[in-house]
Amino acid sequence: MNYRELGSTGLKVSEIGLGCEGMKEENYAMAEKLLDMAADHDVNYFDLYSPDPDLRAAIGNALSKNNRREKFLVQSHLCSVWKNGEYMRTRNLNEVKSGFDEMLKLLKTDFIDVGMIHYCDALSDWDLILNNKILDYVRELKAQGKIRFIGLSSHNPQVALKAVKSHAIEVLMFSVNPCYDLMPPDEDVEQLWNDENYKNNLLNMNPERQELYETCQREGVGITVMKCFGGGDLLNAELSPAGAALTVNQCIAYALSRPGVASVLAGSHSEKEFMACVKYETASESERDYALALASFPKISWKGHCMYCNHCEPCPAHIDIAATTKFLNLAEAQANLPETVREHYKVLTHHASECLECGACEMRCPFDVAIRDNMRKAQEIFGY
Repeated sequence: MNYRELGSTGLKVSEIGLGCEGMKEENYAMAEKLLDMAADHDVNYFDLYSPDPDLRAAIGNALSKNNRREKFLVQSHLCSVWKNGEYMRTRNLNEVKSGFDEMLKLLKTDFIDVGMIHYCDALSDWDLILNNKILDYVRELKAQGKIRFIGLSSHNPQVALKAVKSHAIEVLMFSVNPCYDLMPPDEDVEQLWNDENYKNNLLNMNPERQELYETCQREGVGITVMKCFGGGDLLNAELSPAGAALTVNQCIAYALSRPGVASVLAGSHSEKEFMACVKYETASESERDYALALASFPKISWKGHCMYCNHCEPCPAHIDIAATTKFLNLAEAQANLPETVREHYKVLTHHASECLECGACEMRCPFDVAIRDNMRKAQEIFGY
């Protein structure tokens, strides 16, 4: 298992994480089975958004098995409560507090590694979190050691970006896949999978989503990924908004290639589905390659946009074109060159100034990126 830094938290998380969607299966017995498999395959990070007390209790029992709480980093949600036998999101501070206390009790733990403020897709809702003492309470929990780091889950890049830039959060849970990434911001999450929105041959990544990922990487906010498979739709040609199917490996590889991403939370409904995600770690480069599939999608296009897929290589000057382009994009997003970006670029073995302008990279690029122009821009910005 490969591990990645979760932003600036200091936590090292497995790049394949575990979602909780399928843990209710088999009358909640699947919770223990999936956590057993996670432990066996060195998956150390999982998300618990559901407030279902039976699910929390099942996970608590699975966590206490063999005293293995310390083997897992737990991302669990505040503001997600159980009322009248069903899940509800709340911004009522008293409900938030009682829900958190119940969570710790049922999970049989004294603390949560990442306390995730649940499901904020509207700017007005973010303002409510700030003004209704929700964030103040979460900060108190951190000061008390009951949560280690503060997170936010969102599907709206405008809201997520505002939260990141406020420096109020340290982890962002966000929906990342190659269909949703083309969609403009919307406070209605259902617009992400509305087929009507994909009928106009969407072109290129939404700039606010691109800015969000780059800002997270620059500011040290770690991204944990939800909806990597679009609820399974991207794995089915008939359901995929793109009009063609991707594989599990391609979806995971795409998400992990986005700036700031640390872990993909695989929502598995069976041991077989979870193993398909874990096998990503031993998949070949060709099995992970998403570029040619994306370039051939009939309904959407990334023409002219670097996807960091490395199809442009090998470079005769040995330049890491994808990394150079990623640092260029991070630099161009700021009025002044960030020190972290400058230093990361500096340690590259070869730099844009070494470009021979042979054009071989552009002939290989599935997305018709003007790579030589990018190398000139990088040389101008970084100085070499």
